[in-house]
Amino acid sequence: MDDNKHIKKFGTFGGVFTPTLLTILGVIMYLRMGWVVGNAGLLGAWLIIIISFLITLCTALSMSAITTNIRIGAGGAYAIISQSLGLEVGGSLGIPRYISQGLAVTMYIFGFREGWLGIFPDHNPFLVDISAFIGLFTIAYISANLAIKTQYIIMVVIVASLVSVVMAAYDGSMSIATDEALKWGTFKGSPENNFRGSNFWLVFAVFFPAATGIMAGANMSGELKDPRKSIPVGTLWAIGVSFVIYMLLAFWLARTATEQELISNYNIIIEKAYVGPLIIAGVLGATFSSALASIVGSSRILFAMGEHNVLPYSKFLAGQSKNGQPRNAMLVTGILIFATMLLRNLNAVAPLVTLFFLVTYAMINIVVIIEQNLGLISYRPIFKVKRWIPWLGLVSSVLAMFIINPTISLITIAIVLAVYWYLSRQNLETPFEDVRSGLFVSFAEWAAKHTWGMKKMQQRAWKPNLMVPVRDIIGVRGNFEFLRNIASPKGSIKLLGIEANSEESEMTKHLDELAASFRDKGVFSSWTVINTTEFAKGVNYGNQALRGAFFRPNVVFLNLQQHDDYETELRPVIKECIRLEIGVLLFQSHPTALLGQRNTINVWVSNRKNNWSLGWDIGNLDLSTLIAYKLMKNWKARIRLITVIDDVEEVENATKFLDSLINLARLPETLMEVCVGDFKDVVTAAPHADLNIFGMQEDLRFEFVQEMTSKTNSSCLFVKDSGHESILA
Repeated sequence: MDDNKHIKKFGTFGGVFTPTLLTILGVIMYLRMGWVVGNAGLLGAWLIIIISFLITLCTALSMSAITTNIRIGAGGAYAIISQSLGLEVGGSLGIPRYISQGLAVTMYIFGFREGWLGIFPDHNPFLVDISAFIGLFTIAYISANLAIKTQYIIMVVIVASLVSVVMAAYDGSMSIATDEALKWGTFKGSPENNFRGSNFWLVFAVFFPAATGIMAGANMSGELKDPRKSIPVGTLWAIGVSFVIYMLLAFWLARTATEQELISNYNIIIEKAYVGPLIIAGVLGATFSSALASIVGSSRILFAMGEHNVLPYSKFLAGQSKNGQPRNAMLVTGILIFATMLLRNLNAVAPLVTLFFLVTYAMINIVVIIEQNLGLISYRPIFKVKRWIPWLGLVSSVLAMFIINPTISLITIAIVLAVYWYLSRQNLETPFEDVRSGLFVSFAEWAAKHTWGMKKMQQRAWKPNLMVPVRDIIGVRGNFEFLRNIASPKGSIKLLGIEANSEESEMTKHLDELAASFRDKGVFSSWTVINTTEFAKGVNYGNQALRGAFFRPNVVFLNLQQHDDYETELRPVIKECIRLEIGVLLFQSHPTALLGQRNTINVWVSNRKNNWSLGWDIGNLDLSTLIAYKLMKNWKARIRLITVIDDVEEVENATKFLDSLINLARLPETLMEVCVGDFKDVVTAAPHADLNIFGMQEDLRFEFVQEMTSKTNSSCLFVKDSGHESILA
């Protein structure tokens, strides 16, 4: 997206809560809620409302978890699924969902027309449709900002209509005693079937579409100030508020009208309200706002698919106006809606709209189930959900599909699979990492631990797979817990013994025992021995040999001990690791402090003067932060990010950078400090930590290592990225 385009960004209330609430409080509430209560009774209606909202709540919670774990782009659910399961899966749902939302706009327009003709029966139905379409399209085409402001007005109308219901109750409309009110209905049916009967699930199928508006706010994901915060908060509040409204409305209806009135008169709320015209205005407002949210949301889905080249003429579809509005996608959406309006009757395809919503819900829950079970370090959502929630959301969504219409459910699934088959043959280039890498790697890992090992992983699937050179078995035993805490729970440790060829060596026995100890502690470990008298060559030969292995180490752990010759033994290893794109950890243990109480970890961020923007490439900082995060989790410690600058005018930029890094890297309860002055002076005066982590350059001097250990009075870890890690993934 062009940075020069000044796109109006929305907050939680306007961008998520308002469109979501208005979509849920739709025409079903006004024109079918009475019929639901009349057929199912008060208890049955409450049960239907609870089941419906439970399904959508589980999905909303799953959506909240996943949106707080990714940098979501435009397209709402399409963006969530694409960034997790790839463009093929995202597109297979995005394309039919886009079309179904276009159909939904048309159905909302038809609903608006019916309400309008109830007031002005002599008006031409087609002209009413065209007028409503022109009004909707004009508002949406001008800008999302105007659409949001329009929805504020509609919200006032809907609130006024609900106040009319409250006033009616206060005025004595609830004349039926509580013990005489219809507790459980007799499911007599509707005027359309001459009251030949219905059943609980048929009534549920009529009501359930009312609860499917939870994606209205998420569709605006590309135009929210803080989608990571706004989508969960706005969606969950909208669900909570609308749930209370539906439950109270059902109670009012059961106490206000008889069973016969409820099942035979769809306008019962209009007749029983204190001011009937306000209810009519609410019907018009509800249908208009739902149509507006759908036309704005669907155009954003089409725009997002255009950005990712999922569709033909994607470059055109991704076109934007000067103020960042997806005008081309809006034009195509307008043509689609107008074409469907010409059909004049959408009853045959109406169930598809609800069922595509439910397929999307099911897929969002599947995404969370996969992420939760892969156990990848990249899955650390700020909003966490219990493991049973996405399972309940998935099962209930699928059951709801087949309850509503088994035949069309199968057709819906077939359409999704057909679109996926088509997209999978298009060789789409994914512009972002998705969780499939982790999914495939996890399958490979399961097989690898029974055979060879595992291939190099990508950023989203990154886990620390350590190579630990060993020539002093006592030294590595001393670091046993430290190594385990870096690798646990999903990483691995390969022990590389380095020793001269000796028939009496105990090295292999010790390494085998040590590897078994790591495995007993939950960390997969293997070992091998290279016979050489030159430590550096032995490690480098090992790295070179493993470069093409199925499962190669991605980090070399070097333990700096007194008997090591830094210049001839360790620096050549560091240099070769950089050439081979392998991460390096150089550990210098403090002689007396060791790892202390393991409460605090300082991560030193280098001065980024004149370059404080936070992109995907954050320099030699990814591996440092990932290791700190692993240790924080296993030690139950805290991370403190520290940067030292030499210009006091850079304090604000540095602070914003660290704050953004903490936010985007999802680092909970992380401290930060921006210090001005000479680096070595600041290090001496810095807050104490049990471990200090510094970035490493290729020419790292031994004197610097010793100096930092002395000045911090702690153990130190010097880190060099491989270039294949990302704390932002």
